[in-house]
Amino acid sequence: MIFADMIAIMSPVVIGWQADVPQTANWCAMKSLFFVSLAVLLPLPAVAGGGHDHSSPYAGQQTREIKSLSSEDVAKLEKGEGWGLAKAAELNGIPGPSHVLKMKRELGLTSDQEALAEGIFEKMEHQAIVEGRKLVAAELALDIGFRSRSIDLPDLRERLHGIETSRANLRYIHLAAHLEMIRVLDERQIKQYNELRGYEQ
Repeated sequence: MIFADMIAIMSPVVIGWQADVPQTANWCAMKSLFFVSLAVLLPLPAVAGGGHDHSSPYAGQQTREIKSLSSEDVAKLEKGEGWGLAKAAELNGIPGPSHVLKMKRELGLTSDQEALAEGIFEKMEHQAIVEGRKLVAAELALDIGFRSRSIDLPDLRERLHGIETSRANLRYIHLAAHLEMIRVLDERQIKQYNELRGYEQ
């Protein structure tokens, strides 16, 4: 409709100008402007017709074994890695044992401090591997329930409760390890840790 209306409005004007106006540079410019305007308006009927892009940002993830977890997520959980669960401690300046051990030379850890940090890390890693695998298994069970269309509402609530309990346990494990590091490091080392991590400008 917009395209047709444009032609109907402008055609008489153009024809009139063609009859009365010499073929000057200004006239050529006017013709060019008219056809450029038509070219711009050509796609408008599709827009006016309500064309939308309905593609999902999740497209491609339907091939995952566990739809809610990437292969990288699964690998990190099964190895007991942090998975971003300790940000509340880390980003508030409370060091974690894994990075402290990696920075032991820069932080000047004593042999006693290193031994304590290793003990905290080993306990955290062991517990996180166990709980991480539970979380992966629970997410897989949920996925299978939807895939097989066998899950019902009561079952859904029970499975979600199990998943969130496991996630909370996992988060506790990582955050607790950060809290334990406070009694291992002195204030200078904590400050240096945060500088090395890029948290202090």
